Amino acid sequence: MLCFRLSRGVLSTISPPIPHAQSWGVAYKPTKARPLLDMSQGAPGTPPSKVFLEALSHSSSCPGSSGYGYALGESTLRSAFAEEMKTVYGREIDVTQDDIAITAGCNMAFVATVMCLADPGDEIILPIPWYFNHQMTLDLLSIKTVSLYTHANEGFLPSTSDCEKLINSRTKAIALVTPNNPTGAIYPPGLISEFAELAQKHKIALVLDETYRDFVDTMPPHTLFSAFQTEESSSSWRSNIIHLFSFSKSYCFPGHRLGLIAASPDLLKHVTTTLDCLQICAPRPPQLALASPGLLSILRQSIQASAQTLKIRHSIFRTHLPPGWTIGSQGGYFAFVKHPFVGIPAITLCQRLAEELGVLGLPMQFFCDDSIGPDLESLGQSKTDWERWIRFSVANVSDDMIKQVCGRLYECERHLGLKAE
Repeated sequence: MLCFRLSRGVLSTISPPIPHAQSWGVAYKPTKARPLLDMSQGAPGTPPSKVFLEALSHSSSCPGSSGYGYALGESTLRSAFAEEMKTVYGREIDVTQDDIAITAGCNMAFVATVMCLADPGDEIILPIPWYFNHQMTLDLLSIKTVSLYTHANEGFLPSTSDCEKLINSRTKAIALVTPNNPTGAIYPPGLISEFAELAQKHKIALVLDETYRDFVDTMPPHTLFSAFQTEESSSSWRSNIIHLFSFSKSYCFPGHRLGLIAASPDLLKHVTTTLDCLQICAPRPPQLALASPGLLSILRQSIQASAQTLKIRHSIFRTHLPPGWTIGSQGGYFAFVKHPFVGIPAITLCQRLAEELGVLGLPMQFFCDDSIGPDLESLGQSKTDWERWIRFSVANVSDDMIKQVCGRLYECERHLGLKAE
């Protein structure tokens, strides 16, 4: 037993949901014919490109890569990636290496950013269901999470008019994730622009986490990196846009922990302070590997191939999902699905699916607060319906495993004794 008191921040923050879900899977007894099928975590389903691994092997073997690096990242990678962003957002965008910081993962990018934006007691708006690590970060820092409710019948897209009602003098930022985690909803470019204008109007930051941006059909994902017009003024994106990105998904190396912040140099000089306390520097060997001449252009081809593979996998999931299981939104790595068993919370069903049928998914309850009931009812939404949604990650399993998952979902009524509506 500890003889000291823990911080209120850590005590008020939920335990990590992924290990919680994976603990359910431990109870399942897999066989060769019926392995555990893990669709819980948003992890790449393929290994890194061979050409990247060769570059990583070379950079790792260089003695210089073992030393400390610059807090904002290797200048060669920052420069190369500013150029790479033009293949996604358009050749005309205004982004330079001075706008870029490299972090030890995208979660680190969010933590370092939020520490610069808000003090304890300040507020940041998150669409709900939210990415749990964002909400956990705010709790740890004693920053109030303000829930922007989304609606299943609107594809879980957030509303700027609803958001504006939540803004007050304590609001420091709106944080969006697109393609969304957990819902998979892909925010249209017009909607993203509306949120940028709303944030500009109220002189707050728009934090835009685009971890899954390379897995959408429509490019560019938005036009924010060019000057945009509001009714009041014309402004550079640097005045209030903070872009976050993860190398983990696009380049398939989550274990090497690289993320990115694109923001005004006026903000990044303060991000340097937070990063110097949190990470000193991001891992250097993968940075140096990615900065190898021409490598990012070569890897763009494998990214596009992965995006096509993922698109096919989403289609397979839609086609083979049992009747009654309803997809509310789908994109990036995720499909957000409502199960057909009225009165059974998703957290209860997910535990039984894992323990008895060997299927791991994450329930809605991991992506919202326990006290959502009254707010939902005031917005005309049913708490019992809200609690039936499950996130399935289609990225980290094969096409055949997707079919096996859907086959086991067919077994719910017979094996679990449940009755669909």
